[in-house]
Amino acid sequence: MRKTFLFLFMTFFCCSVFAQKPHENVNKQAAIQSVQKQFKDLTSLSDKIWSYEETAFNEVKSSKDLAAYATSKGFTVVKGIGGIPTAFTAEYGSGKPVIGVLGEFDALPGLSQKTVPHKAPLNEGGAGHGCGHNLFGVASLGAATAIKELIESGKLKGTIRFYGTPAEEKFFGKLWMIRSGAFEDVDVVMDWHPSGETKAAVQKGLALVDFMVEFYGQAAHASGDPWNGRDASDGLELYTTGINYYREHVEPTVRIHYDIQNAGEVVNVVPDYSRIWTRVRDTRRDGMVKVWKQVEKIAEGAAMMANVEYKITLISGVHEILVNRTGSAKLQKNLEFLGPITYTEKEQEFAKRIQTATKKPEVGIESIIAPMEETLEHPRGGSTDVGDVSFVVPVVRLRATTAPKGTPWHSWAVVACGGMSIGHKGMEYAAKAMSMTMIDFFEDAQLREDMKKEFKEKKGDYIYKPIIPDGPPPINSTY
Repeated sequence: MRKTFLFLFMTFFCCSVFAQKPHENVNKQAAIQSVQKQFKDLTSLSDKIWSYEETAFNEVKSSKDLAAYATSKGFTVVKGIGGIPTAFTAEYGSGKPVIGVLGEFDALPGLSQKTVPHKAPLNEGGAGHGCGHNLFGVASLGAATAIKELIESGKLKGTIRFYGTPAEEKFFGKLWMIRSGAFEDVDVVMDWHPSGETKAAVQKGLALVDFMVEFYGQAAHASGDPWNGRDASDGLELYTTGINYYREHVEPTVRIHYDIQNAGEVVNVVPDYSRIWTRVRDTRRDGMVKVWKQVEKIAEGAAMMANVEYKITLISGVHEILVNRTGSAKLQKNLEFLGPITYTEKEQEFAKRIQTATKKPEVGIESIIAPMEETLEHPRGGSTDVGDVSFVVPVVRLRATTAPKGTPWHSWAVVACGGMSIGHKGMEYAAKAMSMTMIDFFEDAQLREDMKKEFKEKKGDYIYKPIIPDGPPPINSTY
């Protein structure tokens, strides 16, 4: 009889704690209220980072202000993670589980923009947050703070850890943080990204590799004695020609990009040096590696034809994302509870003017919470070093609306929205959704185990190794 009573009591207890709907969970209500109370401070912090316009590994003021906010809220801050001065962690609590949340804050070169719905640089030639990272780190830290308050009050047990992760746009700073062991003791990681829609992010993105190809020749007078020269830019042109012929023979999932950084200085000198940044992507890591190695052979062939020397230097590369649908399903329920973001007529008009300026349909902001998508084998889209984190710990990802649907990403239009109320609303929403989902991770041990099981099944016997060269991160790189 006593055993039966105990069984019924535990069943009732587990159902009441772990099967609660979001609106019945007092901890989630407290987290929502915490984010609302922080909103003014979070908005101010986001706008500061927006105005700093700091690019990869140069996010000194952004990192400092985020760390200062964390310190003011009672977190223990550790700086210089992975040998990166602007990388840090902010932690509160003790013991298991350890739940992490990622926060990025770097800008993109050349995208400086005022908060107006037409192209108008704030600082001509300056950088801008064309991926919304001024909102990213701030929302994540706001969510971490809401969790910290619950741990502090005894409502949750365990450790919350915010990761300040720089250089996502160029060098992929998380790779060096991973190599330093920063994620070794974490149970689950939460992540989000600004977007033109709000949803659980369950697409795996593309694996990627970046490498520099340099050609070395012999300078000479371009008219007086060109026969004494060996043209490094000839090697570069033959290389790009080879890549562009190769495009016809790669699978549709492959993307190849390059940026010519140096091809000579003046027209009357045969250039003795040229340099080109090359990027290869594919939805499958093994497919990316196959194309990468062929493109390197093209560089060798180009150098032979131009009679110049060449050098290939690995910069970095990222893995595709191991999607965790178990954790994403919990996030989906919290999104459905929160419902879509609401916008004023003024905000919708701003959105339509953005769409007009970028030649997109003038439909305003789409504000819906759709059912969770199926995970595609070969998705479209970009790449992120969050993929590498997902190969060392289960990661659950969110997209939250911070710009109108159809807005070209990595553009001035995203910068404009990220510095005004449309971006601020997405930031607040992301903080609420992430804090609610992290509460699920803290409260439900079985959920964590199920997430880890899916993670292990998808990773299989693959042994993760970051695609980066030996040595320190390229903090002072001239690339």
